[in-house]
Amino acid sequence: MSIALLFAIGGLTSCGLFLITTRSLSRIVLGFTLLGHAAVLALLGAGGPGGDAPITTTGEEISNPLPQALALTAIVISFGLTLFLLALAGRQQTLTGDDLVEDDLEDRRIAESADQQDDP
Repeated sequence: MSIALLFAIGGLTSCGLFLITTRSLSRIVLGFTLLGHAAVLALLGAGGPGGDAPITTTGEEISNPLPQALALTAIVISFGLTLFLLALAGRQQTLTGDDLVEDDLEDRRIAESADQQDDP
């Protein structure tokens, strides 16, 4: 695997994780998309060097088709997750007029009660 491919995977992963931790649903969608692309690149990079025929009739060593199958599966899962998140973002835009994720009131109440129990 080349150094450039490793840097591309690392860059896509770090940018995707940064975008996922934001409160805007549009940035979260972009973050999951970047993570999906990083996963596909990592799977293709793990498949080894290219150039070998996947099926040969001479009985020589053949290339492993599993990374390509896993990459196609990762593409389909990433596409489905992107569509689901876009549906959630569209519904949030319709209901509230913005795409910011609000704090859950129940989570805030539980956190406050836990803080009160820790203080003697």
